[in-house]
Amino acid sequence: MSRKAAVVALTALAPISWGSTYFVTTEFLPPDRPLFTGLMRALPAGLLLLALTRKLPAGAWWGKAAALGALNIGAFFPLLFLAAYRLPGGVAAVVGSVGPLFVVGLAALFLGDRPTVKSLLTAITAAFGVSLVVLKAGAALDAVGVIAGLLSALSMSAGTVLTKRWGRPEGVGALALTGWQLTAGGLIILPIAFLIEGAPPAMNATNLAGYAYLAFGNTAVSYFLWFRGIERMSASSATLLGPLSPITAAVIGWAALGQALGPVQLAGMVIAFGATLVGQMGPRTPKKTEPFTSPEETPQEVSMDLKGGGVRR
Repeated sequence: MSRKAAVVALTALAPISWGSTYFVTTEFLPPDRPLFTGLMRALPAGLLLLALTRKLPAGAWWGKAAALGALNIGAFFPLLFLAAYRLPGGVAAVVGSVGPLFVVGLAALFLGDRPTVKSLLTAITAAFGVSLVVLKAGAALDAVGVIAGLLSALSMSAGTVLTKRWGRPEGVGALALTGWQLTAGGLIILPIAFLIEGAPPAMNATNLAGYAYLAFGNTAVSYFLWFRGIERMSASSATLLGPLSPITAAVIGWAALGQALGPVQLAGMVIAFGATLVGQMGPRTPKKTEPFTSPEETPQEVSMDLKGGGVRR
């Protein structure tokens, strides 16, 4: 396996893992606590990584870590949960699947990556495939839900591009940077969760096991692989791995929850997966991002809950 293929495969484990969140949430966690779930995913994972790496931001990186944590976690989770609860039938996944298009535009603005016909077509094709997988007949639109879904996609897209632009400080590994972002995002969600949802719910052993999986396997490990992959791939290639998440959720729903997979959904999987593969093909492997050293040298979830067979990130 080539180095590029290995990077893509490891990074792809992140959206594949996120595809299991819907199943774990519905089968293992207390109902109707999306913000608390987001909090339990982000903050314990972030604090664990801080304890393991024993590195804190310095100088301008306090602000940068807070900004990345807000975009990738703190704003992304609540907005995506809001969209998922107000948009039935998988519409939230379709709205969120415009993320690659946002990344193409933001990468052109902040990274100087000129959009190509291929990147635009693969992003559109992936969104179309996702819509076939998750969209149900008669699905209703809700203005607040659509806006929240678009903002969540924009938030994560901006976080992806800025993660690529800023890189990380010299001597700081991807694990520490992941811990900074998860901790910052969790601290942002903390007051929102308690203000809106109140005190934590009563939990049994099953709930605790579910939260442990989400916090450590589904979040700490997955976001580490995701941020590590962003360093080594182009922003558009990384974000085009996103369709693996609803595909995984649909497969788990079929295998574990007895949800039907018809010909249209199977065709959507093939289309979305094909667009994902095409999005990884390029004339050359992007150069690995160098550590951030100065302002002049910057080379570089929810969870999405789709009712009726969707995915949380």
